[in-house]
Amino acid sequence: MLTVEKINTFYGEAHTLFDVSLEIQEGEVVALLGRNGMGKTTFIRSVAGLTPPRRGTITFKGNAIVGYAPYKIAQLGLALVPQGRRIFSSLTVRENLLVPTSALAGGKAWGPKGSGRWNLSTVLKEFPQLAERTGQLGGSLSGGEQQMLAIGRALMANPDLILMDEPSEGLSPVLVKQIEEIMRSIREQGHSILLVEQNFGLAMAVADYVYVITSGRIVYHGPPHELAGQAEILDRHLGI
Repeated sequence: MLTVEKINTFYGEAHTLFDVSLEIQEGEVVALLGRNGMGKTTFIRSVAGLTPPRRGTITFKGNAIVGYAPYKIAQLGLALVPQGRRIFSSLTVRENLLVPTSALAGGKAWGPKGSGRWNLSTVLKEFPQLAERTGQLGGSLSGGEQQMLAIGRALMANPDLILMDEPSEGLSPVLVKQIEEIMRSIREQGHSILLVEQNFGLAMAVADYVYVITSGRIVYHGPPHELAGQAEILDRHLGI
């Protein structure tokens, strides 16, 4: 589904990612773990085309996408659930969810009634809390409801791969458990997920494969059960 090979990403002259490689198979959840400021969000931005790497390659569904505009990458079947939710606070819940189906979104995966698995009806069934608030402004929702809205908005694009950047940030343990269940459901329906997280428990519960990043470099990758036994990696790079 996604192959990233030795990408190097910069902010101006600041070198942020150093030869980072990562791979995601179809229907797989891959977690990228690391402390704050280690390059996790920069990696997400590199894949989504928001901060393209200067060196290295990114291949998504057989397409070499480095240099593609972000909307072109989205139209290939990639959706982003950004850190901080970034929902449209002045739009209603319904309007937020319909943004990916608008004429501006374009692409064959979209349509006024939704041509894929996900449409307004199925998303609201998946998120009953939102179904009760379709006319409410996005900015008036609780943090947990806004996170569900951000995930639901991504699903409305019927993507093959969803990038989730810190979906558990600021949520109570009960809501984190609900996010975990939502990710399991999404994977069961055939979507691949790249999960960027600091919540170790959540990542270990849902991931099929785990990468650890420190100072812009991958320092470990392997199955979750193997990472659980790497005391030095956990202590030195994740503070666990």
